[in-house]
Amino acid sequence: MTVGGWRPARVIETRTQTPSARSIRLEVPGWPGNLAGQHVDIRLTAEDGYQAVRSYSVGSYGPSETIELAVDEVPDGEVSPYLVRDLRTGDELEVKGPLGQYFVWRPESAGPVQLIAGGSGVVPLMAMARAAADAGTGASVRVLYSVRNPDDAIYRDELVLAADAGVDVRWVYTRSAPPEWDGVVGRVDADVLRSSIWPADEQPAVFVCGPTGFVEHVADILVQLGHDPARVRTERFGGG
Repeated sequence: MTVGGWRPARVIETRTQTPSARSIRLEVPGWPGNLAGQHVDIRLTAEDGYQAVRSYSVGSYGPSETIELAVDEVPDGEVSPYLVRDLRTGDELEVKGPLGQYFVWRPESAGPVQLIAGGSGVVPLMAMARAAADAGTGASVRVLYSVRNPDDAIYRDELVLAADAGVDVRWVYTRSAPPEWDGVVGRVDADVLRSSIWPADEQPAVFVCGPTGFVEHVADILVQLGHDPARVRTERFGGG
């Protein structure tokens, strides 16, 4: 039953992803399904009636009544610390969605796809990578994931397995890298993008998600490298 578009949701699984993030699987009766890249609003209600609402990307896709979120704790945040530290299996909250039609990828879309993530911006892109793999078009997808260090990578194990299976997954470490790393440690720049992603002449659909500064920086470079701005879609995230 929905009230004002809100649906009750029950936590059926949580899994630690990083020291500050975890994935959360929710059972949402009557959920209509969602496209890869869409998001939901989460509403928490305190015992005194105070309510807090935040938006989170969905890491899953498709017609299932089960959805997956991955939340990174924002220091001094109002909602994310509870979701990461306190939420337990069996707990209930409310969701509204699916939301968003712009930052989505559909399996029937033709041509190469470039996914570029910073931090927890990997969540909606993970849904796209999963959808492509299930559709048999994983070879057309490339992933570039920028994190401070290896321990900060959400979905790291799944991405490593995808790379082992032949998916093109590239990493950027901005502060420290694994011992075996032979690349540069630092921010994503023009050289990194030029050597790591689909070239502009392949006309890829590009999806960039992460903190506002990261997204704007990457999008500017993509245009400088010749990518059609109309084919570069961006999504930024803010408070928690």
